Amino acid sequence: MMLFAIPIISQLETVMKHVLNFFHANLHLPWAWAIVATTVVVRMLLVPLTIKQIHSMQNLQRYAPQMKEIQKKYKHDKQKQNEELMKFYRENSINPAASCLPMLLQLPVFIALYYTLKNFNENFPEAAHQNLSWLHIVPNITAHTTSFWGGYVLLVVYVVSQMASTLFMAPTADKTQRTLFMIMPLVFVFVIARFPAGLVLYWVTTNLWTVGQGLITRRLVARTPAPAPERRSSRTPPKDDGSSGNGASPETPAPKPAPTASQQPRQVRRKKKKRTSRR
Repeated sequence: MMLFAIPIISQLETVMKHVLNFFHANLHLPWAWAIVATTVVVRMLLVPLTIKQIHSMQNLQRYAPQMKEIQKKYKHDKQKQNEELMKFYRENSINPAASCLPMLLQLPVFIALYYTLKNFNENFPEAAHQNLSWLHIVPNITAHTTSFWGGYVLLVVYVVSQMASTLFMAPTADKTQRTLFMIMPLVFVFVIARFPAGLVLYWVTTNLWTVGQGLITRRLVARTPAPAPERRSSRTPPKDDGSSGNGASPETPAPKPAPTASQQPRQVRRKKKKRTSRR
């Protein structure tokens, strides 16, 4: 697998160098903003997968009550629970991994950008005498993130944006999963702190894109739950669908029969009181 991935990473690194050089040389963007522009281009190329992600999120939100019922029913048997959930996914055309697919496809780009920044002076010899800072916070995008005070600010922004973007990508996660999503960026920050600052800048930009995408998705995707099955008690008579032999429609009630003579209400005659005249 790694032998197959190495040529792909090498080719992506070459593409990354050309894209960064295009934004810097042709559009006259600073190197840091060239990384931001490259991130936007990558996310725009993933828009078709994002549309599939929106449909997947719609299905997950629609069938969330049914999935919770399955989890509650088989909470003591995890194997049976997973089997029933997979069966439910197949029957309703749900792909839980679709929400994570855009992030997984960015990993090769992330690795290619890492090697591009690691060998930045070799790839771009003219950049040694150019401005490599970003917003006066990051003085050098090729240096380690923790080698300057602004790098810690960038790491804080990374943690917050990573938490927000992960929660947007998994809106139906339960309490345990959400707790795990909140812990993962705090653990991964110790790994990414040794990366070049430009790489952290790339990941912050893609996280902010994901947050904005999630806000738009929440407005576009209607949270309409799936119709629950109708429950009828034994005392409730079945509904008449109008298919009986009398041909009467369910909306028009049948006329009541006229009362017989024995059913006629008795009329009570009141005796008139005689008025006595006063002499």
